[in-house]
Amino acid sequence: MGITDRHRPPGPSRRSVLGGAALGALALGLAGCGSAGRTELSLYQSKREAVAYFRELISTFNAEQDGRIRVVHDTVPDSLAAKFARSDPPSLGLLNYNYEMAAYQERGELSDVSDLLAEADIRAAVMDLVDQYPTYPGRTSVIPYSMMGAAVLYNREIFARHGLEVPTTYSAFIETCGILQEAGVTPIYMTHGDPWTASQGLLDYAIGGSVDVAGFFEDLRAQGADGGPDAEVSFSHAFREPLEKALEINEFRNADAASRKYGNGNVAFANGEAAMYFQGPWALTEIDTANPDTDLGFFPLPMTEDPEDRRIRANLDLALWIPEGVPNPDAARELVRYLIAPEIADDYNAKNLGFGVREGSPVASDSRLQDLQGYVDRAAYYQGVSISIPRTIPYENYAQGIATGQSLEGTLRTLDEDWVRLARRQKPRE
Repeated sequence: MGITDRHRPPGPSRRSVLGGAALGALALGLAGCGSAGRTELSLYQSKREAVAYFRELISTFNAEQDGRIRVVHDTVPDSLAAKFARSDPPSLGLLNYNYEMAAYQERGELSDVSDLLAEADIRAAVMDLVDQYPTYPGRTSVIPYSMMGAAVLYNREIFARHGLEVPTTYSAFIETCGILQEAGVTPIYMTHGDPWTASQGLLDYAIGGSVDVAGFFEDLRAQGADGGPDAEVSFSHAFREPLEKALEINEFRNADAASRKYGNGNVAFANGEAAMYFQGPWALTEIDTANPDTDLGFFPLPMTEDPEDRRIRANLDLALWIPEGVPNPDAARELVRYLIAPEIADDYNAKNLGFGVREGSPVASDSRLQDLQGYVDRAAYYQGVSISIPRTIPYENYAQGIATGQSLEGTLRTLDEDWVRLARRQKPRE
């Protein structure tokens, strides 16, 4: 999910898109020097679930400036590449951080914000997530703002009704699924009709629970164009075993999974049509709307026989950055300081089901997220494969294909070949 968060449902309604387009055009026209010496900034933030929150926050910021600074909220989805191509990027970005976003960082198109990073007091383990993707030498270009943790969402009432404990090993998980199936309960609700749900859920969880994802991609990038299906480091070799297990897990899905989409899954799971669901906290709002009385919790998908191997999927849901060469960088940095203030950042995470990223961030207040808090605290997490591959490779579609019956071996071979072709096209940095 362009540069916008890939782990969300497709774009906003036509009405909100048109409204966002008007704001975006206004932002591009106003960024820079405003009337009577007023500084105009554009904040690009297109995560649709947070648009209303930041609209109100920006309004408050503007009101406190006594006319010195005016920020326009640009919410047009998937428009970042065009902005950079026109040499007219936003004054400040606040977006999901993934491999696509890191491409701007690697090319040196984002300014150095290391001094602001010190003020933000970001935990070292969180900054490690930034450094897992290519960076620009000698420069810190992004400031993490919010982290999401995702795992198996489960219905506590269904588990209790069947006398089930949260499984901590792979064999126990398969046994739990079998007990539920024998009892006439659908063990896992899958929504393979949306490619992104297959990739961020079933495949990311299965791979991340047994493979060092960061280490694998570091080795893969170092190998460069010398890779391929038969290379020492390859998708075919590293991912085959966990994805064979993923296909075993996939046998416990709802019968109509191939045609069900994210919205269908939220409603069905809210109504008790399955015991488990492979989604993150972003799904909770819609689930609560459908059935606010559902008693839910999270647990990491166990992929080995050692309970100590359990980890959750994590991503930097929002990160701040300032492009190189924007007008009025000092004003942009003033806005950054406002946003990273603990009382502002903590409020955002509490209201949007995120985890804080600075030292001393409060623990999650939502009881459902407390199941994940310990994993966040000890950095027992991984960034998913789905956000670690350039979008020029259609990984989400490959994930959907694997989940709906396409050849695992053939798809992994294709993925390896795609990666090598991309590596050959990319010139090394001088």
